[in-house]
Amino acid sequence: MLASRNTKHAVGSEGITVILKRIIAENGRDHIRGYALAIACLATVAATTAFTAWIMEAVVNEAFAKQRAEVVWLICGSILAAFVLRGLAGYGQAVTLSKIGNNIVARYQRRLYAHLMTLSLGYFTEARSAHLAARISENVNGVRDVLNLTITSTARDLLTLVALIGVMLAKDPILTLIVFFVAPPVLYALRLISKRLRSATKEAVLLNSHVLGAMQETVQGIAIVKAFTMEAELNRKVDGIITEAERRANRIARLSERTSPITETFAGIAISSVLAYAAFRSIYGGVLPGAFFSFVTALLLAYEPAKRLAKLQVQMERAAVNARMIYEILDMETRQRDPESAGDLQVTAARIEFRSVKFGYDAETEILKGLDLVAEGGQTTALVGPSGAGKSTVITLIPRFYDPTEGQILIDGQDIATVTKASLRKHIAYVSQQPYLFEGTIRDNIRYGRPEATDAEIEEAARLAHAHDFIMGQPHGYETAVGENGVTLSGGQRQRLSIARALVRNAPILLLDEATSALDTESEAAVQKALEVAMNGRTVVVIAHRLSTVVKADKIVVMQDGRIVEEGAHDDLARRKDGLYARLNQLQVTSTESIAVGGETI
Repeated sequence: MLASRNTKHAVGSEGITVILKRIIAENGRDHIRGYALAIACLATVAATTAFTAWIMEAVVNEAFAKQRAEVVWLICGSILAAFVLRGLAGYGQAVTLSKIGNNIVARYQRRLYAHLMTLSLGYFTEARSAHLAARISENVNGVRDVLNLTITSTARDLLTLVALIGVMLAKDPILTLIVFFVAPPVLYALRLISKRLRSATKEAVLLNSHVLGAMQETVQGIAIVKAFTMEAELNRKVDGIITEAERRANRIARLSERTSPITETFAGIAISSVLAYAAFRSIYGGVLPGAFFSFVTALLLAYEPAKRLAKLQVQMERAAVNARMIYEILDMETRQRDPESAGDLQVTAARIEFRSVKFGYDAETEILKGLDLVAEGGQTTALVGPSGAGKSTVITLIPRFYDPTEGQILIDGQDIATVTKASLRKHIAYVSQQPYLFEGTIRDNIRYGRPEATDAEIEEAARLAHAHDFIMGQPHGYETAVGENGVTLSGGQRQRLSIARALVRNAPILLLDEATSALDTESEAAVQKALEVAMNGRTVVVIAHRLSTVVKADKIVVMQDGRIVEEGAHDDLARRKDGLYARLNQLQVTSTESIAVGGETI
């Protein structure tokens, strides 16, 4: 069944505070020492910045107005020490936060990958892999950014601003009040911008995932693209997506950068007002300029942290949108959880039984309609029938890729819904119509069948799969890299590696989903020999469109419209003049290929 779309935390509607609390709860304790060090460094940056503004009064009054040479060296030395200390503290916080941030990204990547492995096949059927990968790569940094923005804004910008405001108040309270007179309208305007930015950012992330997904799919299917001259059509399609993504990015840029004219206007009003007031007081009141210069220094130094804090909500909204979308994936629950009382599957004869099984991939369409089926242990049961009959669905239900809506599936009398999926799949080997090879060497791909298999066992499985000879003909033998999805190998070679992977698993149940239908005649003959070895002594459920590949099956089950309409041996079924199997068999008989039936040909 499809993974539930209902998430525990309703992350789509969460505010920044809720997201922040969750991220801190999940990561804060593990990095408390690192954050403490970073905060101490940031507090040092704030203190040395405030000291620089504070000492300006002594610089102007003592060195220039009173011309006291004996204090100049002390003042200059203290300023140098402050800058060196600030540089070291800045380095310390940057490196510390980077290490913590990188660890958080790696942690969430591991969590995402591990969680995706727990979701049902239905989720991946619905979610396009290219879009999912692009979305994860776009969003995973959001969690790190939320924390880093919080730490740097609180410990550096806020502390620096508070310290500098303290200097400003100490030097001239009236000037400080003038500066803050225009602050409320600025904060209100920034709040409006952040609300608009929230929805625009989420739309942009989704559009960018479509762009990256379309490019990835094109690269993966480039042979089809060129064979069907799809370049122009795909160019138009992708160009439309990119254009829309560009519009959204431009809108985000306009919204984000609206903070600049607002804060610059605020700064202009504040500084010009301060200068006017101080100039008139110095001209008409005879006040020494030291306190004024110290105040102006503090004001100018406070401008950058104030501007960053003004943009904080806008930046936090963008980071929180990314974090929310990551949590949407992490909070998805699969409906195929193992029951608390689930035990391990105990296999003896490996007899598979379907009892009144009903199943549909959605609520509207029922594929299997009360299916009763038995695959005897140690025997081969072949499923045949027209497309859409439900054959592949039977194969997917045995390893619990999906669960039936009604009925039971039993192995040696044990309901597979009551055992752990890991123990169930441990006893099953699977060979699909389209063999998939993973990044790595030939040896690595065979070993995925059983990670603890020795090199000798891997090579023996390859021999049984009629793959050893072509493997040894590769540039590096078993250590040859297979390329993306085995692109450097032929279809027959990939399929024989897939069979070797199944053989090295040494499982009592073997599922074959049209394992030869996509191959040419020569490759099919080689693969068929390998399959005969793989099927020996195992319970085999095989799907085949080419009836010539299943004539030796112990039992052939003919399916139509989600039900069994015939079953028996090939000879008996082929003789039934009005039977579905006999009609399918007759359609496949050609002048160059016939199937023997009791010493005669049909």
